[in-house]
Amino acid sequence: MNNKLYDFLIEAKKQTYANENVEKVSPSRKGSHDYHYQNNEMIYHDTYFGGTKFMGEEVVYCNDETPIWGMNYYGITLDETLSEEAMDKALRPALMLVGEDKDVIPIRGPRNYQNGEYEYNFSVSGDLDCFEGKETIHKGKTKVYELKCHGGIIKR
Repeated sequence: MNNKLYDFLIEAKKQTYANENVEKVSPSRKGSHDYHYQNNEMIYHDTYFGGTKFMGEEVVYCNDETPIWGMNYYGITLDETLSEEAMDKALRPALMLVGEDKDVIPIRGPRNYQNGEYEYNFSVSGDLDCFEGKETIHKGKTKVYELKCHGGIIKR
């Protein structure tokens, strides 16, 4: 399952938030922003709340819509002069590189990515079964954004 999940996560993430051309779906809860992707028997759903300070959850379902994998995350824009749109422009290109850094499990972006004046960094420990990670963006020498995430396989 992990190879199939690994490949599906890369595909799903590139077809949802990371891709600026993909539209959100109807909110699943009051005030949420949602993305949905399906390929054959696997379904990916990402729902989050907020903008410059946000929290969310991604879940992968299989076959009978049984949840099999999930991730929770919380992110914050530390520089209050930067809008959600500005951070999206700094973050999304890094997230579109999901899976290209073979040393990093495909849950966010690569270990490092330079995007103009922004430097993206992601560190993660564990594997798709159980992990925790931290993502940062620096503008010059100043850290302007930070996200923490954790998750893994879901089993009854």
